[in-house]
Amino acid sequence: MTAPLTRAEKTRRTRRRMLDAAARLFVERGWTGATVEDIARAAEVGVQTVYFTFGTKRALLGEVLDTAIAGDADPAATLDRPWAREVVAEPDPAAQLARQAAGARRVLERAAPVLEVVRTAATAEPELAALWRTNLEQRHTVQLHFAHALTAKAALTAKVGETALPAETAKTGKPIETGKPIEPGGPLRDGHDARSAADIMFTVLGPETYGLLVTTQGWSPDRWERWAADLLTRQLLP
Repeated sequence: MTAPLTRAEKTRRTRRRMLDAAARLFVERGWTGATVEDIARAAEVGVQTVYFTFGTKRALLGEVLDTAIAGDADPAATLDRPWAREVVAEPDPAAQLARQAAGARRVLERAAPVLEVVRTAATAEPELAALWRTNLEQRHTVQLHFAHALTAKAALTAKVGETALPAETAKTGKPIETGKPIEPGGPLRDGHDARSAADIMFTVLGPETYGLLVTTQGWSPDRWERWAADLLTRQLLP
C-alpha cells in the first residue's frame, strides 16, 4: 500500500506543477500573452494559489528562469555545481574550454527559450529589464571566474615551457620552440587578460549566440558545442 503524501510533498508537487505550466506558457505566448489566470488553469490551481506561492508574475518568471538554468530546485549557485567545479579543476586549458562549452550547452538547452522571453520583454517592461540585467551580470561573473582559472593555467603552461627550454637545448645543441612567448598583458592569445577573456566567453557561450545558430539557423546543440569550444580555443589559447 502506497503511503499517503505528506503535506510538504503535496506543496512541492503543486509548486512544480505551477512552474512547469508557467514555463510552457511563457515560452509559447510570451510575457504578456501568458496570464496568471492561464497559468493557474493549466496547473489546476486557483489564481490566488499562484499569487500566494510566488507573490507576483515577475517573481514567478524569475523562479522559472532559475529552475531552467539550474535544472532542478536546488538553490546552489552555478559556481557551486559539480560541472562548474570540474571546469575550474580541469588542469588542461583546452580541455577546460571544452568543459565550459559542454556545460553551457546543457544549460542553454533548458534555459534558452525562457531567457529569450525575458530578453524580448525587457525592452518594454522595467521589472523584466532588471531581471535581464541581473542575469547578464551573473553570467559574466561565472565566465570571469572561469577566465581567471584559464589565465592561471595558461601562465603555468608558459612558465613550464620556458624552464624546459635550456635543458632541451643542452641535449640537442639546437634551440627548440616550446611555445609562443607570453604576449604583453597576459598569457592568453593576443594579450587577453582574464576580463577580456571573460567577455569573449560571455559572448560565445551566451543565449543570444546559441539562439541565432541553434534556434534560427537550425544547428544541432552538439554542433554548436563543438563550434563554441573550437572558437574559444582559437581565440584565447596561444
